[in-house]
Amino acid sequence: MKKTQIVLIAIVLFTLAMVQSCEKGNNATRISQNGGHSHNAGRNCMGCHYSGGEGSGWFNVAGTVYDNTKTTSYPNTTVYLSTLPNGRGTIVDTLYGDGSGNFYTTASINFGTGLYPSVAGTNGGGVSHMSTSITTGACNSCHGVSTDKLWAN
Repeated sequence: MKKTQIVLIAIVLFTLAMVQSCEKGNNATRISQNGGHSHNAGRNCMGCHYSGGEGSGWFNVAGTVYDNTKTTSYPNTTVYLSTLPNGRGTIVDTLYGDGSGNFYTTASINFGTGLYPSVAGTNGGGVSHMSTSITTGACNSCHGVSTDKLWAN
């Protein structure tokens, strides 16, 4: 083999290795949707889905919604992120919970000085609002650990 061929092969192999290592990165857009399925409901999604983590994709917002008994995950909910409390202001993003009760996105979210989450169930029972703003989307790092679980009617 000629030296130029060896260099070319080395470059190709390096490029392939870099592409595969980026698969877990933010390059692959992953957004939950109604009817889809995921895993580990109730766990801190961002414990695995972060730069260099075991999970596929770097989640910017992720969590689990439960029914009003707070014992069973609630499938196919909707999570709104707005600029003012109680769903007022501008809705910055809307996430759809999957069939496992989880919602997540690798899309960029501009939290600014804080966003106010609201959660709507599918039974027409109203919307639950978080009274304080968030500047991070690691919902299950607090909910179900040091604060009440996220829930919807």
